[in-house]
Amino acid sequence: MVKNDKIASVLQEISQVVVGKDEVLELIMLAILVDGHVLIEDYPGLAKTLIAKSFAKALGLNFKRIQFTSDLLPSDITGSFVLNRETSQFEFRKGPIFTNILLADEINRAPPRTQSALLEAMQERQVSVEGNTYLLERPFIVIATQNPIEYEGTYPLPEAQLDRFIMKISVGYPKPEEEVEILSRRIKRMTDDFEIRAILNAKEVLQLQTDVERIYIAEDLKKYIVQIVNGTRNAPEVEVGASVRGSIAILKLARAMAYSNARDFVTPDDIKRVAVPALRHRLILRTEYWLRGIKPDQIIERILNQVPVPKL
Repeated sequence: MVKNDKIASVLQEISQVVVGKDEVLELIMLAILVDGHVLIEDYPGLAKTLIAKSFAKALGLNFKRIQFTSDLLPSDITGSFVLNRETSQFEFRKGPIFTNILLADEINRAPPRTQSALLEAMQERQVSVEGNTYLLERPFIVIATQNPIEYEGTYPLPEAQLDRFIMKISVGYPKPEEEVEILSRRIKRMTDDFEIRAILNAKEVLQLQTDVERIYIAEDLKKYIVQIVNGTRNAPEVEVGASVRGSIAILKLARAMAYSNARDFVTPDDIKRVAVPALRHRLILRTEYWLRGIKPDQIIERILNQVPVPKL
């Protein structure tokens, strides 16, 4: 499959360090192309932090990490005013949220008040402290992680915050042969550190985001997206289906998929490939189906099989 040269170079550079996760890397790249935030839910030790740092380096962007804990305060994220003893004036000291790519590690370990400190930044790309508003440098992407197996001492993300992530993905364990390759590369490097070249810079990333906005999508495909999202609202297993943000997420990611594949128009396959990661975190299942182990992915896949694909 033909790839946009710049995007292909970025993914190729990152794949030198992150082994066997091409689909995951492609999805995160799509989110960056549409200025969207990513939620990664998976077990510890599966390279979530490595992936976030690798993207920052390959894209030439600033990177910061926040380890979310139960005692983390909103000011630990946004920053606060500090007294300058030399001038006797209070000065704003920026927090780690002032960066391009922010890794919010184990985001569900922080209490709701602290989680909410991210809401304004994620949606408005700005921070308000003591009545003052500070704009965040663009691009600004949050890559958040949460552990699906440890619930003690955690605070589930509210739907309002989940909806602000353009996609939810998992990394998954590597295949045995991929894990052998990881060991081989570690032996060859002779260190835990890794080197990734900066393929792009912030200005070029912003230009890519602008280019994606010019990708054409046919009227029938807009209706196709709406039918898919409406299907989640009418599914018998679903208490609350995807909101309009779900439709917009599919639209944006499908256009990014087309651009990534060196096309200036969206196809039905683009929509199908991004629908599950764009919608899986937006569905609230009825209790009886959730207890049976029904997954949102299964419902979305069924809807994709049921909704007629438009003929272009």
